[in-house]
Amino acid sequence: MIKAKFGDRLDGWIEAAAPGLVRHAVNPNLLTVAGTLISLGSATAFAFGRLGLGAWLILAGGLFDLVDGVIARRHGTATVFGAFLDSTMDRLSDMAILLGVMLHFAGRGDAGTVLLAGVALISAVLTSYAKARAEQWVQSFEGGLLERGERLFILGVGAVSGYLVAALWILAVLGTATAAYRFALAYRELARLEMRPPPEARETAG
Repeated sequence: MIKAKFGDRLDGWIEAAAPGLVRHAVNPNLLTVAGTLISLGSATAFAFGRLGLGAWLILAGGLFDLVDGVIARRHGTATVFGAFLDSTMDRLSDMAILLGVMLHFAGRGDAGTVLLAGVALISAVLTSYAKARAEQWVQSFEGGLLERGERLFILGVGAVSGYLVAALWILAVLGTATAAYRFALAYRELARLEMRPPPEARETAG
């Protein structure tokens, strides 16, 4: 939702906030990998009960994730593999962080919250996977209440504030709703594509 509303402005905001970093033509793939390693550190912190540290590392990893795309676009170094790497590492980070949360609550013997975090993890993966699959046929496929930026923000705030379980409820409920919305949107858009006449028929009609 944040990306859909402010996507065109984010690059300018990031360049204004970190002009020195964006000015240099750093390999964006290295930044992607660095951000992923930081996120794996966040997952480890969560697993060992260091919730505050885990939250700050989520923020740091998210910053790397934003900057790599800005640098790639500004310096013309964006590649198809870079887009693949960025998307794949995002999924790894998302799953690892929530797995770390699950391990934290498993260590406390809280099976119910482990299950809750598992639902949040599944809904996050489904939300991203639905988008990736639909965009094979639909040019732009956005929407839903909870995308990656919102998920990480809610999880980080919940960890810092002591309301991590409440944050997991939000992720599970709104994440499931977002995944369901994208399934419905894919059904509508793909059905619309199938109803179009083939190119040969359109040329004949013209």
